[in-house]
Amino acid sequence: MLLLVVYDIADNKRRTRLASFLEGYGHRVQESVFECFLSLSEVKKLFEQVKRRVKATEDNVRFYWIPSDALPKTLTIGSPLPGAPPSAYII
Repeated sequence: MLLLVVYDIADNKRRTRLASFLEGYGHRVQESVFECFLSLSEVKKLFEQVKRRVKATEDNVRFYWIPSDALPKTLTIGSPLPGAPPSAYII
């Protein structure tokens, strides 16, 4: 499934650390938005790892699941459409 991870983190150090971490899971499409193709178990693991990297009292991180049948309905301006899930990730 396609997962959008969207965040608003005021602290530069925490924001940079989270962005670097998320680069191992997906593709950055905006400054604070990542598209990740993950299984449900991978999403749960990622959620727990992100929870440990942010401050819930100061930061805002959202996970949005996009069903595969919604991908053809995606509209974009200035960027390519989300692609199909990669067959493998190199970390």
